Order: sequence, then C-alpha cells, then structure tokens
Amino acid sequence: MAKVAGGELAAAVSNAGGLGILGGGYGNAEWLAEQAELSGGARVGVGIITWNMADGGLDAMLSHDPCAVWLAFGDLAPHIAPIHAAGAKAICQVGTAAEAVEAVAAGADVIVAQGTESGGHGRPQLSIHESLAAISDAIPDTPLVAAGGMNTQVDLDAAHEFGAAGVAMGTAFYATHEAVDSHQAKDRLVEVDGADTVRSRVYDHIRGPLWPEGYTGRTARTTLTDEWAGREAELAANVEPYQAAHADAAAASDMTVRVLWAGSGVGEIDQIVSAAEVVERFDAVS
Repeated sequence: MAKVAGGELAAAVSNAGGLGILGGGYGNAEWLAEQAELSGGARVGVGIITWNMADGGLDAMLSHDPCAVWLAFGDLAPHIAPIHAAGAKAICQVGTAAEAVEAVAAGADVIVAQGTESGGHGRPQLSIHESLAAISDAIPDTPLVAAGGMNTQVDLDAAHEFGAAGVAMGTAFYATHEAVDSHQAKDRLVEVDGADTVRSRVYDHIRGPLWPEGYTGRTARTTLTDEWAGREAELAANVEPYQAAHADAAAASDMTVRVLWAGSGVGEIDQIVSAAEVVERFDAVS
C-alpha cells in the first residue's frame, strides 16, 4: 500500500474502528509528513519496507508519533527497540514460522502472516491458511494477524479457525474513495477477479526497485505481464522501451499497461466504497 494508503485512508479506517496504517513505502520523509498531517490527529500507524529503507526513514516515521510501526521484508529485528523507545507497538510481517519466532524473540508485539494470496510483493510460498497454521503453533502467545485475500467477515471467521486474532487488508482498502490513486486504477480493481492477477518480477525490472531474489509481486494482469511474466531475464536485457511505455501509461492511467498491485481476493470487489463501509463488514465493529 505504499503511497496508496495515505493520511485520509488511514484516518478513515481508524475512525471507523479499525487500525489505519500509512503506507510509508521506503520511508520518504516528505510524503510521510504530508500524509501524517492529512490524518488529522487520528490514531494511526505507519508501515515501512525495511530491506530498502531510506536513510533516516524510521526516524522520519517515529517523528509523527504513530501508535504502531509495521515492519515488512528484510531484517526487522534492529528496528524494534527504537519503535518501543518511541512508545509505539512493533508489528512484524513474516512469511514463515521461523521468521515469526525470530521476530517475537526480538520483541515484536504483533505478527502478520502473509500468504501468497497477498497483493504486492512477497514470496510465492504458503497459502494464508497454511501459513497461519504453522505460525500460530510456533508463537501461541503473540497476537497473529492474517494478510492475503482478506475482505469479509467470512474471511475473518476462517482466519480465526487457523489461529488468527484479526485480519489485515490491502486490496479491499485500495478500492475505496479515500485511497490515493486515479479512478481508472480503482475501476480496474472492480473489473478484475483473482484469475486476473499474476505473480512476477516484470514491474521490478520496468519501474524498480529490483527486489531480492525469491520475491515476486502480485499485480493485475496487463499487456506487459502477459508478454513477459516468466521471461524476466529476456525483459531485463532490453528493458528501456518498456520503461518508457510504462512511464507514459502511468501518466495517462492506462491500466492495460500500468502496474496495479492487487491480491487474489480482488474478485470480491464489485464497487468503490468508503473505508468505513469496508470496516463495518466485520461484526466486531458494525
């Protein structure tokens, strides 16, 4: 949700009874300052991608007094103590039971289990329910949250059965009025279903940055993924024309070419709604 989950969206989620998280990406200080102001003083957290974090990125986040910091990808452990020192909770996203145990040992307050159904970057490994089953056994005393294909109370009930205390949602909140993106991008979320998503490294090569080996990104299918998914090495050898084409498509919000991160649960999205309407799908806050 980097630069899609801005201050208005995070505040709307929290004000409706959830916990809104600013999508801080790699820790751009200027963007974080703008979006923190737009959150209007709501109780929100902020997320950051640790493997490629900007210098001073964590300090920039903590300067806005978030209630929680969500760490994802890379070495999470060194950042937990500064988060606690700032009075915030440390939410750590993991993909395996071993990573969960390591994060809890380092002081994580909440663990997010990411399944392969998630939109955006991750590792194509276990489904969310397989991941939850393994991780909940490994860390029985730490709150566990499910991420990947989560949209409704039915999804939450199923996650409960596998040991989760709650769910984290990205694509569902992308399809809201408050999310930061064009109407063309949001309309595309309504149009596609789970079969129209694909995991690849195509957009790593085309728009960067190039993530570490083993990571792919789940996106809505485009003409570029149709042509190059599974052929990324060939793409990398002649990428410049496609970089230019993507830049033009991004400027025009041409969603046949432009990247759109989306999870496999996107098929449950049939209209653009308010963030509050998404939160109110769940019994605990309705």
